[in-house]
Amino acid sequence: MPDTNITEFDVSRRRFLTGAGGLTFAVALGTGTVTLLNTAHARARDLSVWVRIAPDNAVTIITPAAEMGQGSMTGVPMALAEELDADWDKVTLKMAPADPKIYGYSHTRRGKTRKRMMIVGSRAVMMYYTQMRLAGAQVRKVLIANAAKHWGVDTAELTTEPSKVVHKKSGKRLTYGEIASFATMPAKLPDVSQRELKSPRNFRIIGKSLPRRDIPEKVDGSAIYSMDIQLPGMVYATTVHGPVQQSRPQSWNDADVKKRPGVITTVKLKHGIAIVADSVENVLSAREALKASWKKARAEGFNSEQELDTEYAKYATDKNADSTELYSRGDDKAAFKDAAKTYKADYKSDIGYHAQMEPLNAVARFNASGDKVEIWEGTQAPGGSRAKIAKALGFSTKQVIHHQCYLGGGFGRRSITDYTVEAALVARAIRKPVKMIWTREEDLSYGMFRPQSLQCMEAALDQSGKITGWRHCVIGDGKRLLQSGVKISYYKIPNQNIERRDVGGHGVRLKHWRAVGHVFNIFAIEAFIDEMAVAENMDPFDFRYQRIGVSDKAHTVFETLKHMSDWNAKRPAGRALGMAMGNRSGSLGAGVAEISLNRETGVIRVHKLWIAVDAGTVVLPDAAKANVESGMIYGLSSVLKERVTVKKGIVEQSNFHDYELLRMSETPEELHVEFVKTNRKPTGIGEVGNPMIAAAVANAFFKLTGKRLYHMPFTPERVKAALKA
Repeated sequence: MPDTNITEFDVSRRRFLTGAGGLTFAVALGTGTVTLLNTAHARARDLSVWVRIAPDNAVTIITPAAEMGQGSMTGVPMALAEELDADWDKVTLKMAPADPKIYGYSHTRRGKTRKRMMIVGSRAVMMYYTQMRLAGAQVRKVLIANAAKHWGVDTAELTTEPSKVVHKKSGKRLTYGEIASFATMPAKLPDVSQRELKSPRNFRIIGKSLPRRDIPEKVDGSAIYSMDIQLPGMVYATTVHGPVQQSRPQSWNDADVKKRPGVITTVKLKHGIAIVADSVENVLSAREALKASWKKARAEGFNSEQELDTEYAKYATDKNADSTELYSRGDDKAAFKDAAKTYKADYKSDIGYHAQMEPLNAVARFNASGDKVEIWEGTQAPGGSRAKIAKALGFSTKQVIHHQCYLGGGFGRRSITDYTVEAALVARAIRKPVKMIWTREEDLSYGMFRPQSLQCMEAALDQSGKITGWRHCVIGDGKRLLQSGVKISYYKIPNQNIERRDVGGHGVRLKHWRAVGHVFNIFAIEAFIDEMAVAENMDPFDFRYQRIGVSDKAHTVFETLKHMSDWNAKRPAGRALGMAMGNRSGSLGAGVAEISLNRETGVIRVHKLWIAVDAGTVVLPDAAKANVESGMIYGLSSVLKERVTVKKGIVEQSNFHDYELLRMSETPEELHVEFVKTNRKPTGIGEVGNPMIAAAVANAFFKLTGKRLYHMPFTPERVKAALKA
């Protein structure tokens, strides 16, 4: 490829406004409102552009969604194109600049609303859907108004077809490109209310399985990842972090390392030592020669297995433990006091690694005067990344020029930009463009993990056998990372108390992981419910209907799942079914797993998976289905294999030979996904396929063996131990 391909990323205001002529619309996104302004106002108010219509009828839409294989880059602008009534075949997409004030969605947390571009929590289509539709509808109004003036007719007489304004009385038509060649813009554009948006029955684009725009580039190799960027004079760097997480470097054999072939220098960082050389090969060779001493860190002496197996249990029974009430409803104490029967069980889960396909990497280049830096990276949070880079350098965000690239997997890890900050710091130190690459070993040893946890579950049943009381205590390190998924609003339990008990920081870095705490919390909730259903001699669906009560939404999902999985049909010998409910980001899903077991090896094999999902309006069905299927496989891998262990503060796994992932030969023969049809707004899809997998497999295991699995992942050793229990 050429030295650099900046034009793929540089969507600067000047380039876009002076590009191909025609109509350019700038957009100011307020809290819950969208206002489009003409380009003169855009410049005066320092706004970026959103839509461009050229005289040749080409429509360019800026897409603010990070693309990491989930299809959001295509799905988000489809909502705008729908209301614009654009000819999708003539639409070109460009990645948005890293400017949340213009391109962000409104996000409220702890009573404060701010603009974010962070694509996490399955938020892309869900959060952008309405504001993109409003923006498209406003552009359409402007086009209609200009056509009406041109023909001397009332706007009420006009309608639109794909990229055309039509006057049915006369049969006249104007393409959007033709209108763009003569259009004028009012000082203030007309408002659009949600009532004016299209009815779902009139959708042409939303809900259609259109080809994802990133696929052709990824097939022919023209897709640009930050790993592809080549700059004149660029050198390579990798960071060696301390064996104990967050330890700081004291000294190292600097002279010896610099004697290695191609080595340019080493750079001291807060938690690591960067080695800089003229090639990737020389960087990797030199890191093997590095010998360093490190200051003590908090994680020193931390043993994850010992902590989970012994110390966490103490917090479960310690009345003085640091406890945070997460949710309370009714009077759980009275429910347990008056209970005819109670159940109790504990569940555990290990530390999990993101295991994204693309190694963490970024490119940084400073200008000659050193007061501006250019960054190329694939990030889930371009606005946040730009701000953190600026802070690390003592810059304003205006001094950071950010080029968003494709991502080779994110799963939450690429919403933190520590490796990119390192690239920028090294580039400033050596005054050369730098490509920073973390090795897989570095990413694992210095990973940001899903926390381990202990779940303490209790339920109270009244004389009729209905669950009237519910207690759930989640124990671990990670605070908010522990608690997602604990509130089970889709079940009708009148008296609940849910709490989090913090064991104190272990010093190991923790991070959001695909579906975050839903993974281990839903495992505990749904496996516990199955245990009660079996004890009460009831079908798990019937138990939920009759003894818990489910929401209307959950009932529809359950009935869809029962039908698609043919729940009551006889299975082949040696196989069994298990089911579980799960939710994430407003979506509700339920899954069934069909498994078999090799009792000699302890290996569970999942043959088939069915999942039914209510995710509101599904904008891009094929991509949505692929997202759920991805979650199913990602979840299954974590359920059967994936675990990180830490001993004396050091991560014991180093690569995929000892951090095991599900292999292609081990994946289910069949994956089935169905979406419940609804006209509600879209909810999150990217993670809803993950949370219920653990409980569905564990529940099928009990049906097959009469034994319970309480510790995730279900490794062969744990399976064999359960069979002997």
